[in-house]
Amino acid sequence: MQCVKEAEKPLYGGGILKEAEAASAGGKKLLAEKSKSAPGKDCTLKVELKKDHHYALSAWLQLSKGTGDIRAVLVTPDGKFNTAGVIVAQSGCWTMLKGGATSYAAGKGELFFETNVTAEVMADGMALQPFSFEEWDGHRKEIITKERKKKVKITVQDAGGKALEGAEVTLQRVGKGFPLGNAMTKEILDKPEYEKWFAARFKVATLENEMKWYSTEYHQNEEDYRVADKMVELAEKYNISLRGHNVFWDDQTAQMKWVSSLSVPQLKEAMAKRLKNVVSRYAGKLIHWDVVNENLHFNFFEGKLGDDASGQIFNDVAKLDSKPILFMNEFNTIEQPNDPAPLPTKYLAKLKKIRSFPGNGDLKYGIGLESHFATPNIPYMRGSLDTLAQAKVPIWLTEVDVTKGPKQVEYLEEVMREGYAHPAVKGLVLWGAWHANGCYVMCLTDNNFKNLPVGDVVDKLLHEWRAAPDAAKTDAKGVFEAEVFHGEYNATIKHSSLKEPLVQTVDLDSCAEATIKATSPKSGY
Repeated sequence: MQCVKEAEKPLYGGGILKEAEAASAGGKKLLAEKSKSAPGKDCTLKVELKKDHHYALSAWLQLSKGTGDIRAVLVTPDGKFNTAGVIVAQSGCWTMLKGGATSYAAGKGELFFETNVTAEVMADGMALQPFSFEEWDGHRKEIITKERKKKVKITVQDAGGKALEGAEVTLQRVGKGFPLGNAMTKEILDKPEYEKWFAARFKVATLENEMKWYSTEYHQNEEDYRVADKMVELAEKYNISLRGHNVFWDDQTAQMKWVSSLSVPQLKEAMAKRLKNVVSRYAGKLIHWDVVNENLHFNFFEGKLGDDASGQIFNDVAKLDSKPILFMNEFNTIEQPNDPAPLPTKYLAKLKKIRSFPGNGDLKYGIGLESHFATPNIPYMRGSLDTLAQAKVPIWLTEVDVTKGPKQVEYLEEVMREGYAHPAVKGLVLWGAWHANGCYVMCLTDNNFKNLPVGDVVDKLLHEWRAAPDAAKTDAKGVFEAEVFHGEYNATIKHSSLKEPLVQTVDLDSCAEATIKATSPKSGY
């Protein structure tokens, strides 16, 4: 995240780059001049790659002069040039690149770096570490156990405080825990089967389009929040938390003819009205706001109002509603390393600028990553999340989908598992909203709300990540111990002394112990 004077030692002891002298103490000159193609042989590190392995890459990089982008490329034995990561680097100090790529073939490979400016690239502390798919998945499971689960102790007693030995305990998660949600569309208001399907699965939702400015005021001074209001009411009915999406969207706002034609004073007036009406209207009802959507790719507001426009908008939203976490929301930050606009280092620089705006230092921030994938580069995704985690604010994958193709289901599962396993990721929302005329990219169900294969894999993961003990027995001290996912649970207790099963809600999200007292034994109290 920061440019440092001294490069740190390589991770994994350099991994397979030891033989390539990748970690030379004084730095290694890798590229003599500006180049957008593979440099000469003397600038390329030769490596031996294994089949079906993920490769985690890390390196401290700097330029001999100026500032520019540095791209790491791993050429795999099948001849593919895989972008393993890109950072913004400068002269005089070291910046860390984290990323990687996957090799599906065994044999000779190459690693090289290139820049978009005329300067020498220097590298130090480099590492390229192989992981079999099984090892990578094993690491995920270790992190899930550490970050998403906890060891809990439930004590079951009778009304007098005496231990109930042999009581049967069944847990069913009903709330809290890791938030996993989905986008919803206005069709849910007229489709009871859609409503039933959605509410049975998700405790977090984003209105796909219905809160956006072009949905509530497509024509100037003709505001209509009726649809959005009804969708908010439906979410409240099922205790579904809502993300506000969005206050402003650079790209789409520019396409609203009446907005794009306004003078600067008129634009400020229209924006103030929009801010007041949408943020105040839903104050206290939303957990998040996507404040300025995709403002790394587009710059309508900053082009009109100056470089501090985003910072000012964040400030204005917080004044109207201090409860929600405020997000930048971007695409291709973790999906596509070849898109230079939203690189993790550029995302962090933009967030830093917004935080530096007067009065913004203590606001509640979040990192929103849309996560629209084609073919995911899982090592790059993990490395990018590691980089973004240095901001120490909650990260959410906000619009997760995978384009159609023979491996859509497989890729979606990989992306969801990778996000769920990263400690800095605090929630995940799918972009699989149902439309009668076809989904945006990814449908979870058919038009009869029967799961498609994509929906089946989502249900599989929901079941896996909400799994809980069933019909376990308490010991002689009335104690039941287990490792469970964080969350709020209904604990059902059965015992020969009880007339009927006892159900009590226990909070195993913030607490690790709970005592349940049976209050309806056969003796009648």
